[in-house]
Amino acid sequence: MRNTIPQLQERAKGGEKLVMLTCYDSSFATISDEAGVDILLIGDSLGMVIQGRDSTLAVTLEQAEYHVACVARGSHKALVLGDLPFGAYQESPQQAFHSAARLMSAGAGMVKLEGGAHMVETTRFLVDRGIPVCSHIGLTPQSVHTLGGYKVQGKSDDAAEKLVADAQALEAAGASIVLMEMMPAALAARVTRSLHVPTIGIGAGADVSGQVLVVYDMLDIFPGRKPRFVKNFMEGAPSVKAGIEAYVKAVKAKTFPAAEHSF
Repeated sequence: MRNTIPQLQERAKGGEKLVMLTCYDSSFATISDEAGVDILLIGDSLGMVIQGRDSTLAVTLEQAEYHVACVARGSHKALVLGDLPFGAYQESPQQAFHSAARLMSAGAGMVKLEGGAHMVETTRFLVDRGIPVCSHIGLTPQSVHTLGGYKVQGKSDDAAEKLVADAQALEAAGASIVLMEMMPAALAARVTRSLHVPTIGIGAGADVSGQVLVVYDMLDIFPGRKPRFVKNFMEGAPSVKAGIEAYVKAVKAKTFPAAEHSF
């Protein structure tokens, strides 16, 4: 029986930390499922860690659909969350619905889309038509060229206020989860306190409802310099499954992220 959104919301409300991890294939899905991961995100990060590109922008809807199907077949308990790729939802709510419907048909139980207040109409349109939404604010990688790189967001007072307002507007539009990336820990905590739905952080400190990492980062597979918010959970682990279990345990025990992983 798969985790449902209401179940995850209730667990978060009760103080349990939720564990999300990116996943792109059936084998990793099975291992992550058995290790106790609550939500498997088929992230457009696959463009970088699977395809070797320098950003997420080239990932297509067809590719996302394929990887969602792979993960759905390999897992049985985790909620499957499909990332809507760049260009598959920004044009109109109708375009977003057709793209989201394809990911849901492939096996997703929820879709994720990037953006703040300008995505409120699209979020409401999807939710009203039976498609659960995870909103993504803060650093939004699909807007990397507009943002001028992979930088911490919400550092100024005005930017912080906008992110709080964005999160509240998205919740009001029906978002079931709000994911926050590369934001000051104090701001992410403030957003979390202002919402009724769970928040998931990546580089957003410890005072959120749960955490997500890219599996290729936390297993030290992806080459090159890792972001500050990444911890190598393969270090000292005898197997991939043990490494993922260590990540799950650390998030649940509230020992990850530590101060050195936050902004």
